[in-house]
Amino acid sequence: MIDFKSTLKMAIVSLKINKMRSVLTSLGIIIGVSAVIIMLAVGSGASKKIAEDMESMGSNLLMIRSASATSGGVRMGFGTKPTLTLKDAEAINKYCRGILAVAPYSSATSQLTYGNQNWSTTVGGTTGEYIFIRNYEIKEGRNFIEEDIKNNTKVAIIGSTIATELFGDMNPINKTMRIGNVPFKVIGLLKTKGQSGMGVDQDDLVFIPVTTAQKKVFGTEYPGTVKMINIKAQNSDVLDIAQDDITDLLRNRHNIGKNQEDDFEIRNLAEMQETIKSSAKTMSILLGAIASVSLLVGGIGIMNIMLVSVTERTKEIGIRMAIGAKATDIRIQFLIESFLLSVIGGIIGVIVGIAGAKIVELTDAMSISISSGSIILSLGFSGAIGIIFGYYPAYKASLLNPIDALRYE
Repeated sequence: MIDFKSTLKMAIVSLKINKMRSVLTSLGIIIGVSAVIIMLAVGSGASKKIAEDMESMGSNLLMIRSASATSGGVRMGFGTKPTLTLKDAEAINKYCRGILAVAPYSSATSQLTYGNQNWSTTVGGTTGEYIFIRNYEIKEGRNFIEEDIKNNTKVAIIGSTIATELFGDMNPINKTMRIGNVPFKVIGLLKTKGQSGMGVDQDDLVFIPVTTAQKKVFGTEYPGTVKMINIKAQNSDVLDIAQDDITDLLRNRHNIGKNQEDDFEIRNLAEMQETIKSSAKTMSILLGAIASVSLLVGGIGIMNIMLVSVTERTKEIGIRMAIGAKATDIRIQFLIESFLLSVIGGIIGVIVGIAGAKIVELTDAMSISISSGSIILSLGFSGAIGIIFGYYPAYKASLLNPIDALRYE
């Protein structure tokens, strides 16, 4: 029967005798594990950031853009020719299945002024549903109501960046600012969202009633038209049904023939979000796989050093066998040594990896997310590396002939 306690003690003593060698042997594992921890933290952080950005945009979304204008034979892209109307938005909300909320939207860059302060930003003409659809929240004040849309009321909801740039420390609610030359009363302040993953400030914007935007701010050759219509479905299961209903409805309303192209484009943001999330997850796995190569290199280093150790300790092995140690005892001792080297290196690597990930996070270069799963995976992998790459040296040591081993110089 194998005496694991005695074998473990002997393995630890052997490692202590060659401290510098043990440290250098573990160095490959330390570097490998720390690289895996950092890479997985970066990958997970990126995935988490993307998920947060996607969530901030809203979920179960469909975006309808109007047609492409053509100038001198050059197509300008979707949204440049107004073919969508407020009536289209109302019809979609009324007749299409699976719809939770609908919000028409048009935007333009305008100059804002308050007192001696001014700021240029994007002004969006929309309805109160847009705040809900795009996951904005009112921090102070109120949202648009139906009367604001019907009566072309000159009211505005602003983001926190606008509040800071125009009003400073003052409460902007009920203050009157100008959009262009038109006075608007601030009725709502949005909660801060921060920057998107693309670096866009999601708080640098102003919302006004869509009817007010059309008649008093933007101006349009086609009254009642909008650049896009944003739609939130009841859930992800009905997105395709809603999209099909919307396509049929708009083709019918716009008198589009059977063989004619649509004068609008429907974009399923849910599909786009899932694609981006899947790509981020794949990248995270790829980063971890690349970092894992250094663990394999560390394992090869352990095998090489253990083979050298077997050669140097041939006489010691012969003495142990001569006094009754079995081949299994010798094999277990060397396996324990390689396992300990790998696991100790793994633990140090985890500490170094976490510290490295925190340093990366402090630089604000990227988002970091360290999971317990990545730590357990790294430690488990390092332990397995120790056993796998330590087995051959241990097996070689156990096959030595006691007589030949005792004569070895």
